[in-house]
Amino acid sequence: MKKLSLVALLVAQLCTPMLRAEGVRPAPAFSCSAGKSLKSFKGQPVILLIAPSPRSGAFRKQAKRIQAVYQEFAARNAVFVAVFTDPEAAGQTVPSNIPFTLASEGVKVAADYGFEGKFNLCVVGKDGNLDFTTSKMVPASRLMDVIRNNAEQQTAQRKL
Repeated sequence: MKKLSLVALLVAQLCTPMLRAEGVRPAPAFSCSAGKSLKSFKGQPVILLIAPSPRSGAFRKQAKRIQAVYQEFAARNAVFVAVFTDPEAAGQTVPSNIPFTLASEGVKVAADYGFEGKFNLCVVGKDGNLDFTTSKMVPASRLMDVIRNNAEQQTAQRKL
């Protein structure tokens, strides 16, 4: 009997972190200078690049990585949103062939998405949930994996 209680206690301790695991995280709402909002992009993956300005080194390097395979993102109807925290960057164009939409109130949007430092990248899934966030630059293939896999995995999990 003691062995059974010990096993039950061990299983309970191992499962407790799973019970506390974070589930779905709705992405914070925002609006864009083009009169659109996050809600209007539902059904499309949204990639936010957050930086002080379009001239920031990390922003430019990440945009260049994405630009190399942009057609794959376009085929999935991905939307790219540039969020700038420097007030002087408001209204500046993004030197890229990627059609970036500019977020209104960049400082507020950046804070809502937990921006700290020099660069953040976030992916909002088709369902409006925050699927991925990082302060590091990532290969475009990693972003594509997040877009491709998360929607499918979430749908499968909901059916269980």
